[in-house]
Amino acid sequence: MIVRTGLTGPAPRPEPLITATRDLDRGRTTPEALEELFERTEHEVVALERRLGFESITGGYLRWPDVFRPFAENWEGFAVGPLTRWLETNTFFRQPILLGPPVRPPGSFAARLPPTLLKEPAQGRILLPGPYTFASVLDNRSGETDEAIVHRLGRLLAEEVAELCGLGFRTFLFLEPWLVVRPPEGPRAEAVVAGYEPIRAALGGASSLVWTYGADGIPALPLLERLPVSAFGIDLAETDVERLPLARQRAGLGLGVVDPRTTLGEDMAEVAKVVRAAHERRRPPVVWLGPGAPLDLLPWEPATRKLHVLPAVSQALGDGGRS
Repeated sequence: MIVRTGLTGPAPRPEPLITATRDLDRGRTTPEALEELFERTEHEVVALERRLGFESITGGYLRWPDVFRPFAENWEGFAVGPLTRWLETNTFFRQPILLGPPVRPPGSFAARLPPTLLKEPAQGRILLPGPYTFASVLDNRSGETDEAIVHRLGRLLAEEVAELCGLGFRTFLFLEPWLVVRPPEGPRAEAVVAGYEPIRAALGGASSLVWTYGADGIPALPLLERLPVSAFGIDLAETDVERLPLARQRAGLGLGVVDPRTTLGEDMAEVAKVVRAAHERRRPPVVWLGPGAPLDLLPWEPATRKLHVLPAVSQALGDGGRS
């Protein structure tokens, strides 16, 4: 069994970084001091990812208030909207407002990446909102249909992927909880598949993962299997492995085996047992392991402590975590 491990969303900010960002707002520190702390903390995240043997590094994406903000603040046609609750959690995001046809200024997203990733792009993992989830959460005032917005966002995200591949990045993870929270049907489902086609063309052989969470992944499996991606992930806190249909799937299988909704640690033997069962039922070419949802649902200490189950499970399955 080939096993790969890594973060599947932003990491939580450690308490000193939370305090420093508040201090800047209140005039108790300087932008230079905060920048130095961000860089130091990003290096700490990268060091942790490497110690754990992750397939690619993220630096934690600690500077992003939410995954949509780099686009709402920089793509033309968007405005930043009100604070909105994220799924059924106690976290919030600023809802993007689409006022007109979106336009992607070249280089604007790359400028928002953790600087540590830009120094070693071949080892970096790029996090992006999936086109369906992005279209589903925004306040669409553009006059275009929801299906047209999914198509347009897919093309714009493909442009970002092409630019980042040109910089040397080789792994892209698309956060798509809405694919399982509100599975699309009919024309909307077709729009999702079509939205990923330009992304596939832009990848040029780089790896692409679609990561779902927040609801049972089984009802969305027929659509997930149609997506032109390297792998798709399901959240095992929401999905019963024993109910996965027996099949030999083309794409790799992502399994969210770390639950960021609780501080309790996972049992390595039990996780390994569940991963083996999923592999036997689906026979994917590669298994990707990671948190079921972004770890920023937890404080820093318990979140990073829980990650240590990933290399332990990978080793128990007879693989060092890399292909």
